[in-house]
Amino acid sequence: MRVPTSMIEAKCSPYMKRGKPVHRSDLMGSTDREIIGRFGAEYRGIVQYYLLASDVFRLDRLHWVMETSMLKTLAGKHRSTVSAMSRRYRARIDTPYGPYKCFQATTTRPGRKPLVARFGGVPLRHNRKALIVDKSALAPPVRRKELVSRLLAGRCELCNGHDEITVHHVAKLADLSGRRQPHPHWVTVMLRKRRKTLVVCRDCHHLIHHGG
Repeated sequence: MRVPTSMIEAKCSPYMKRGKPVHRSDLMGSTDREIIGRFGAEYRGIVQYYLLASDVFRLDRLHWVMETSMLKTLAGKHRSTVSAMSRRYRARIDTPYGPYKCFQATTTRPGRKPLVARFGGVPLRHNRKALIVDKSALAPPVRRKELVSRLLAGRCELCNGHDEITVHHVAKLADLSGRRQPHPHWVTVMLRKRRKTLVVCRDCHHLIHHGG
C-alpha cells in the first residue's frame, strides 16, 4: 500500500486557497479547544488510514498544511499572529518513537478530568498492525455541550462572580460591532471571543440590560 499523490493534494485542498494554507471561517466561532480538536480529529482520521502505507511519511505535507491552517484560524479568531498561537498551544507528547511536537488545548473542570484536544503528535511511521479508522464517522463540534460546560463552571465571564449565573444571548455579533464606541466591556468581551452567548452573574446581567 502506498500514499497516492492525488490523495495528498485532495486532502490539502480544503485548507488552502491560491496555493497557500488559509484559515477556516466555519470554525471561527468555536472555542480554541474545539478548533484544535476538529483539526486533530480530521488529521488523525487520514493518517491512521494510511499508516499501513510504506511511504506514510509523505503525509508530512498534509501535516504542515493543516497545522498552518489551524494556527491561522486561531490567529484570526484572536486577532493575533500564527507565531503567538503556536507558542500558546505548543506541547510535546510521548510516543513509541520518542517525544513528538503537537498542539494542545485543555479545559479544566472542577472535580472532573480536564477536556484535552490535540493536533499532531502522530509519528508518520509505517505500521503493519495499524487499525483503519472510518473518517466519515468524524462529527462536527457540538456547540451546545460547550455552552453547558461554561454554565456548569458557575463563573461569570465578566467579573468571575458566582451569584445566580445565567446566559446573555444576542442574535448576531454584527449587531454588537455596529454599536456606538467605545463599547461597553461586555460587548468587547463578546466580540473578542466571537460568541453570541455570555455566561454572567445577576449583577452583570442587570448591568448589560440597564447600564448600556
